[in-house]
This record gives sequence, C-alpha cells and structure tokens, in this order.
Amino acid sequence: MKFVVVGAGAWGTAFALHLARAGQAVTLVPRRAEQALSLTASRENTDYLPGVALPLELYVDASLEAALAGAEVVLLACPSQALRETGARVRTALGTTNPQLVVSLAKGLELGTHLRPSQVIAEVLPGISVASLTGPTNAAEVARGLPAAMVLAAPATATAVATAVADVQAALSGATLRVYTSDDLPGVEFGGCLKNIYAIAAGCCDGLKLGDNSRAALLTRALAEMVRVGVALGARPETFYGLSGFGDLIATCHGAWSRNRQFGFAIGEGRTVAELMAHRKTVVEGYKTTESFHGLCVERKIDAPILREMYAILYEGKVPASAIKALMTRGLKRE
Repeated sequence: MKFVVVGAGAWGTAFALHLARAGQAVTLVPRRAEQALSLTASRENTDYLPGVALPLELYVDASLEAALAGAEVVLLACPSQALRETGARVRTALGTTNPQLVVSLAKGLELGTHLRPSQVIAEVLPGISVASLTGPTNAAEVARGLPAAMVLAAPATATAVATAVADVQAALSGATLRVYTSDDLPGVEFGGCLKNIYAIAAGCCDGLKLGDNSRAALLTRALAEMVRVGVALGARPETFYGLSGFGDLIATCHGAWSRNRQFGFAIGEGRTVAELMAHRKTVVEGYKTTESFHGLCVERKIDAPILREMYAILYEGKVPASAIKALMTRGLKRE
C-alpha cells in the first residue's frame, strides 16, 4: 500500500521507518522544507530521533501535494492542537486523490471544541474515512524494531471502511508490531488522551518521592476514573482495559522516555509550569489535554477528582503536595 506520513517528529519518523521496514511504500512529509532537506541529506532525524538511520526505502518529500498523489493511506503525526490546521493543508493538497483511510496518530482533545482527533479530521476532510491508531508505543523502541502492539479503531459503518481497516491492519502488522482493531473509536481515543494527564500525575508523585505504594494507588484510581469519564462520554468500558487504555497508561506512567511523566516529575521536584513550557521543542500533550478535558467534565458534570487536581496544579498554581492531600482526604466510600 502507498502510505504518506504527515509530520516528522519522533513518532511520525519512527512510524514511517516501521512502514519502510515492513516493505510498504512510504513517504514522510516534514512540516518545514528545511527539515526535509536535512533528513534527505543526513538520513537521520537529529532533532527528534537521533542515532536512528533512515533507510533509503523511506522517501522524504518537502511537497505535500507530490507526496499525496495516489496515496492510499494518510497518517497524521502531529500534535492534537495542530491537527485541524494540518488536516486543512492535506485537504488542499489532495487534489483528485481520494485515500482509502486517513489515520490519526494524535492523542489529545482539541481546545475549545473538546473534539477527539478523528472528529477534527472528519470536519476538515469530509467524505473521507477516518481511523485512529494508538497504544503503548515509545517512538525510539518502534524505530529500533522492538516488539510492540497497537489498536486501529474506526467506526463500524460501511463495508468499504471495514475492508480498508483490515487492509491497513495487515499492512502494519508483522514480527515487530501487532495491530488489533476496534470499532469503539471514542473509547480508543479517550484512553489515548486521558493517559497523558495521569502520566503527569504519576510524574508528580515520583518527583515528590512518594514511593511505590502511592504510584500504585494513583494508577489504580486513574484507571477507574478513565473508565468513568469515558463511559459518561459514550465509550465502552471494556475498551479502557485494552491497549489504548490500561496498556498506554502503564507505559506512559512508568517509561523514563515519557515526556508527560518527565514534565510531572519536574513539577513534583518544584519547577514551575511556566518555566517548563518556555522554549520547548517537543510537545507535552497532557498539558493542553488537561485543560480541554477539565472543561468537558465541568460542562458534562462528570466527577473526575484526579483530573480536577491536575488542572489545579497546571493552571491554578496549586502545590502538588496540596493536591495529594486533597485526594487523600476526600470522603470515604466503597471501592
């Protein structure tokens, strides 16, 4: 199949590399022309994935229009808050090309609208089938070819969509990546969004040196909260016990590579949010997602105490230790 990956950050580059390794025709399209020239010349993404060589089978193109010509599957590997603008660029560049599937690799709700990634894409690319690919995957490990598993979600609608999803599942899967499918698109995307918020919380606990007991308790209650929030928003509860929920939660909250966990760790150690956000080259998805999810929970009257305390830490200047105390002294109840 002919794949086009739009966005050459760590994850976009790693996934394009996986596709090339799997024998698929793949073109990687960086946002900036100078980045495309650099990747082509050095065959390495020194900014986001240093030390990993890009094979010659992985094409890099500065022209979105040229790359999309005849594309069967388009993967959008950009931050969630840039998804609408990226999708609009893709719409303009597609011309007469009608891809079988556009797949989101983003994990976050859009600010203001509270829309999931696939909903944003559906708005800017009407008439094109949309899916989401997510799961516990660290870009560097995928780039190195270490075994991983993901879930590809799309709504159970037309036969053509189901066929496209099955074709993409087969194309992506192999000895180093096993892809499952799901028709609970909201649940899969909500899990991928929410786990970033709880990873910041886990990082705060580690930065405060609260120990293994507190982290275990946090993750257990975070999973319960994830299910409660997701179900209230129309997702199926069992989805959150799969790769896009529990799996991604564990990986992101424990992995030393996790930007969200690192961000929370630094806050727990006493650094300010403003200091940490200034001049960042990489995106901490959980930061903006906390704001968006908090607004959505307030709007829908959904009880989410961990999420509420994380919003207070990130946007109201609450001291992490005070947030822990607030959670520990809530009214007692049955599990």
